[in-house]
Amino acid sequence: MAEEVILLDFWPSPFGMRVRIALAEKGIAYDYKEEDLKNKSPLLLAMNPVHKKIPVLIHNGKPVCESLIAVQYIDEVWHDKSPLLPSNPYERAQARFWADYVDKKIYDLGRKIWSTKGEEQEAAKKEFVESLKLLEGELGDKPFFGGQAFGFVDVALVPFYSWFYAYETCGGFSIEAECPKLVAWAKRCLLRESVSKALPDPEKVHGFVLELKKKFGVE
Repeated sequence: MAEEVILLDFWPSPFGMRVRIALAEKGIAYDYKEEDLKNKSPLLLAMNPVHKKIPVLIHNGKPVCESLIAVQYIDEVWHDKSPLLPSNPYERAQARFWADYVDKKIYDLGRKIWSTKGEEQEAAKKEFVESLKLLEGELGDKPFFGGQAFGFVDVALVPFYSWFYAYETCGGFSIEAECPKLVAWAKRCLLRESVSKALPDPEKVHGFVLELKKKFGVE
């Protein structure tokens, strides 16, 4: 039976990038549908009636919502190539823990960096760098979070690298100066075609963030 795989997505979404990377790692052909989030398609509203958000993976007509859940689904369905989660239950639990940490911290703190100023922005920058340093500590001297092989935590975190330039420019700081090992890891991930093709140009993301700043009146 032919597989029908559709991804409802929005180009600067780090959450959508996760699903793009996972599908590319597995070599799955899919139909990419760009959503206008100001005017959401009937398909998006029908496939994700609860959150009405992208990304939504649609596999043979059935929707899978929330990016980390979609990545795990992809790993389970197409399990014969490029495993993303470790086979050991404890290691798998650890990978899920760190991916969940990325979900709880990075996007919201990054958003605060570009959407606030003054003391609030300084506090967000401090907590953002602390979170990245904690992740850098978990990475240690390994090439990837799970060890020698690119995997689940890498997929969860690396999309945010395309936003680093916007965070740095809006916040007036250098992530590489603070977290050199983490930036070296991101560059290592970018050597993979699955990552380099999924991540947009950081300057294009910065332009998108400047539009958001105007829209929200943050100058």
